[in-house]
Amino acid sequence: MCRKEAELFKVLGVESRIRIIDLLKQRGPLYVNEMADILGITPSAVSQHLKILRHAGLVRNQRKGFWIPYEVDQAALEQCGQVISNVCRCGCEESCGMADQTVSDEVKSKEEVAYLRRLEQELEQELRKVRTRLKKAGEEA
Repeated sequence: MCRKEAELFKVLGVESRIRIIDLLKQRGPLYVNEMADILGITPSAVSQHLKILRHAGLVRNQRKGFWIPYEVDQAALEQCGQVISNVCRCGCEESCGMADQTVSDEVKSKEEVAYLRRLEQELEQELRKVRTRLKKAGEEA
């Protein structure tokens, strides 16, 4: 594992950061105070976690006047998922400690298909959310 991957695990090793990512995935762009209220932690703690997540490339922000909404960087999150899924590719469900280093092409192919199916489901969920938001935006306009 390279240093960058190890740093990613360090970033994701804090429960509050996982909760922030999950919240942004579910609700879309949010402001620091909104996240703090929902998560029940201080705005300064949220800001510190967002700084680390932003530096890791997992979230991004863009100033809108006085406000700065944050959102998940979906491409970076997908890469993160790929890194995590590559940690153990033998199909052991973590029980063997990577004892079998020679994984057949058939097993690798099945794992890749399973990963792509999960990714497809996640993308379909995101697409449904975007369509819902578009409908709401059209009604409000």
